[in-house]
Amino acid sequence: MDTRAFKRSLHHSERYNRRGFGRADEVAGSLEQAYQSDLIASLRENGYQLQHGRLSVRLAEAFGFCWGVERAVAMAYETRRHYPSERIWITNEIIHNPSVNDHLREMNVQFIAVEEGVKDFSEVGIGDVVILPAFGATVQEMQLLNERGCHIVDTTCPWVSKVWNTVEKHKKHAFTSIIHGKVKHEETLATSSFAGTYLVVLDLAEARMVCDYIRGQGEREVFMARFANACSPGFDPDRDLARVGVANQTTMLKSETEEIGRLFERTMLEHYGPADLNDHFLAFNTICDATQERQDAMFSLVDEPLDLIVVIGGYNSSNTTHLQEIAVSRGIRSFHIDTPERIGPGNRIEHKPLGAELETVEPFLPDGPLRVGITSGASTPDRVVEDIIRQLIALSEA
Repeated sequence: MDTRAFKRSLHHSERYNRRGFGRADEVAGSLEQAYQSDLIASLRENGYQLQHGRLSVRLAEAFGFCWGVERAVAMAYETRRHYPSERIWITNEIIHNPSVNDHLREMNVQFIAVEEGVKDFSEVGIGDVVILPAFGATVQEMQLLNERGCHIVDTTCPWVSKVWNTVEKHKKHAFTSIIHGKVKHEETLATSSFAGTYLVVLDLAEARMVCDYIRGQGEREVFMARFANACSPGFDPDRDLARVGVANQTTMLKSETEEIGRLFERTMLEHYGPADLNDHFLAFNTICDATQERQDAMFSLVDEPLDLIVVIGGYNSSNTTHLQEIAVSRGIRSFHIDTPERIGPGNRIEHKPLGAELETVEPFLPDGPLRVGITSGASTPDRVVEDIIRQLIALSEA
């Protein structure tokens, strides 16, 4: 389908809103009370450091809510204020943070049910209000809601929209979109719905497998088995890997996305020669500034002498997981938690190791002077970070 034409038509609809409702002042107090923190503001002013007894806390210099997340959450609050009595739905979590989504549930905002990975829109009726989350929604979902006569409030982050524009450019010039992302992540699902021919690669290892196939070093059956659920319908690697463009899920690890781009560029250069490179390879920078800033700050944090790191964010938050990867890559004892309640009672913590299920560690904090690094994903409010620091202070005093 012509996704650009559909977007233009949708954006001109009276039932579509992506700019908010001019009620920022009305919801500012509620947002401040729910998400902001005087303690975190004080730490920022004090060089991102706190000393309390034997505990030294070092905050990453970029962490927590990004502009796109703040915008999405504020628009959701404005939507409830603007539609005080209408039924309001969200097609998915507004952002990947449990406390934020719980606040919206308390405001009687409903979440579309998901059965075996498939969203059930059967309860959504004509005239209902539907919020599209920060990481967007698929073209098919937008079409369904538009045809049903819903009022659509689109909080999609502009960085995500930028990626959609990129894959539409690939499609226009008959290039296959190589999308660096997690195939079942909502953002990647949305991005692929705007693409023409596409292939999703999770990491550098999968990208190398694709490039080996381009060089004639892979077996078609093995390739198709590996990417059967990560490509567009009718994908043919012998036909569709001759012209490729690279895009990404905005929350992936920046350094890996860049390396994947360079790998495909080198592969096409070797295979087709420098004179024809532009006919076979396209690259656009679709790395989110906020994701990059948080990852850069994490790299700086792990260069400091630390006893352990606490990474805060939803367990389904891609950008938070990549912050955890950085800590693990440096061999620093690290703990990924989503809420303050994961700490205690007693000197224990329930956390999610990278690539594993939840586990409980006791004792959590060692004796003696303790240096703790803290960062949080782009969907984590400052108030949650404060509550976790206060939990650490209490444990250090016990």
